[in-house]
Order: sequence, then C-alpha cells, then structure tokens
Amino acid sequence: KVEWRACLSSVPGRQVYSGLWQGKEVTIKCGIEEGLNSKARSDAAPRQELVLFDKPTRGTSIKEFREMTLSFLKANLGDLPSLPALVGRVLLMADFNKDSRVSLAEAKSVWALLQRNEFLLLLSLQEDHASRLLGSCGDLYVTEGVPHGSWHGAALPPLLRPLLPSALHTALQQWLGPAWPWRAKIAIGLLEFVEELFHGAYGTFYMCETTLANVGYTAKYDFKMADLQQVAPEAAVRRFLRGRHCEHSADCTYGRDCRAPCDKLMRQCKGDLIQPNLAKVCELLRDYLLPGAPADLREDLGKQLRTCTTLSGLASQVEVHHSLVLSHLKTLLWKKISNTKYS
Repeated sequence: KVEWRACLSSVPGRQVYSGLWQGKEVTIKCGIEEGLNSKARSDAAPRQELVLFDKPTRGTSIKEFREMTLSFLKANLGDLPSLPALVGRVLLMADFNKDSRVSLAEAKSVWALLQRNEFLLLLSLQEDHASRLLGSCGDLYVTEGVPHGSWHGAALPPLLRPLLPSALHTALQQWLGPAWPWRAKIAIGLLEFVEELFHGAYGTFYMCETTLANVGYTAKYDFKMADLQQVAPEAAVRRFLRGRHCEHSADCTYGRDCRAPCDKLMRQCKGDLIQPNLAKVCELLRDYLLPGAPADLREDLGKQLRTCTTLSGLASQVEVHHSLVLSHLKTLLWKKISNTKYS
C-alpha cells in the first residue's frame, strides 16, 4: 500500500510525488509521455499503456531477452566490456517475485522501466550519491524520499526565481543554508559524484542541467543528487550532436547546458563539449563555498575554483588535468574539516 502525498513536478509529462511506503518517506515517479490536454481523446491513456508494454512479445526466450537488453544498453551507454554484468543485474531485478524465473509480465515491466532515463542511471551509478531505488510496479518506481535541497530559492514560485538578483541568492544561501563546514562536506560529495560520472563502471555521463536545485543532501550532510533526469550518458549526447546542422554553438545544446562548438565551415556540431562536468560544478561551488569560507582558506580556494572553471572539454585535456584539479580541491576542503565533528 502506497500513500500518495504532494505533487513535486511542474512538467505534465513527468509525474513525481512525495509519498509514504512501509513507514518510510519516499518519492514516487512515473512517466506520461504525452502532455495531457483537454483535447486528449478518452482512449489516449489505454493506447499509451499498450505501446509502453509492447516488448518483449509472447514467446521471447530468456536468451533473446538477454540479447535484447544488451543491445538496448549498448545503444544507450556505448559498447562497454562491463555491460554483460549490468544485463545480469537487470535480469536479477526483473524477477520481482523472486521465484528464480522471469515471466512475460516481469520482462515487460523491467523493459518499460529501462526506457526511463533516470531508472537507467539509478542502475548504472553507485547508490552513494543518488536516491536508492526501493521498488517498482510496471513503469512506476519508488526511491528514497527527496533529499534536503541546497538551493533555498527553490521554495519560491518558479516565475519569481529569475527575478532574484544574484546577490540575494548568495545572501539566501548564507542565511538559510547549512554552516560552512557542512557545505564543504556536501561539496566533497558532489566532487566525488563528478569523479564517478567521469570514471563510472558503465561509461561516462554528462550533467546537462548544473544548478544548485539538483544538489541535495541527507540529514548527515552527505551529498545526494536531487534529480538524475538531466544526467545523460555520453553515447546519447554524442548521438544527438553527430551531424547536427548548426549556425551557432547554441544550436549544439543538449539539455540545458551540455554545449558543443559549431564548426562554422561545415555547419555541423563538433563532438567534444565546450565545458566538462567539473568546470560547471566549480562555477556552482564558487557561489556555494566562497561566501562564509574561513579567511585562511578563501584565497587559495578562490584560486583553485577559478582554475577549475577554465577547464575545457577537449578529450586531450580531460584525463590527467581534470583528475589533478579535482584531487587538489577535495584535499583542500577535506584538510579543513577532517578531525572535526563535521567529518
């Protein structure tokens, strides 16, 4: 029995609710692909359901379903040697009633879940920095409750948010946000998450909406990504950019801020992103960490964050340089809070 509470999404095609399940605060998520409108025919919803649960078809063997799942993961995450292990996890999960076999209904349910970008990411990333998956039914799934938000402007109505001057954003952050050492601990978790996106077991991922609204944390101030919906596998971003016609780099934008350069001569998008995850996160951290930072740390921290924001997404620069910058930042913050109650 699931108790539904408040609606948490303003997007009609994406249904997100807070709720209560087995005595725990949970988040309930289900997708409705078409925005509902007054002209929608009454048979639209049932037809949608038939399309959603159309695969696999009756008579599909478990071997064929395994191959189907592997092909789907290759198309979405890239051709990686670690994918067979992920297929094993999907099949294990598909056995919802734990009777050591996967029925057609179970296979259809897990296939429908895999079509949800966030569900695919919850399977691909470690549980440390994302809300844990607790259960599912059809393409509806339940995760741990929404973590505390780091952006206090989020409580304002969406229309008012852009009207707030940046100075007021910073002031809100200092008045209402956690104490600076707790913010440093959350920032270390965010940097570890960036590390995982770059060196994950199942490929590289890009953060395509880098805002403080997505930076959440637990009651112990451990970082939790509030929304994985805008995190995309590298394969999906490259597929979107490949051969795409453009006049300016703005035409080569995936999500909100995954932007690639436009080759003005060929009028096609290039493959490398202008700004890597780390540079975008460091821009966020300047506003998040510099206000209220200890005086003996502020100058060094400001300098390192400035260096970090200038990193480019060119593949030649990424590997060693990024790891070094990330490691320096984590060490600097950790030295300040280690051996205190905040660690």
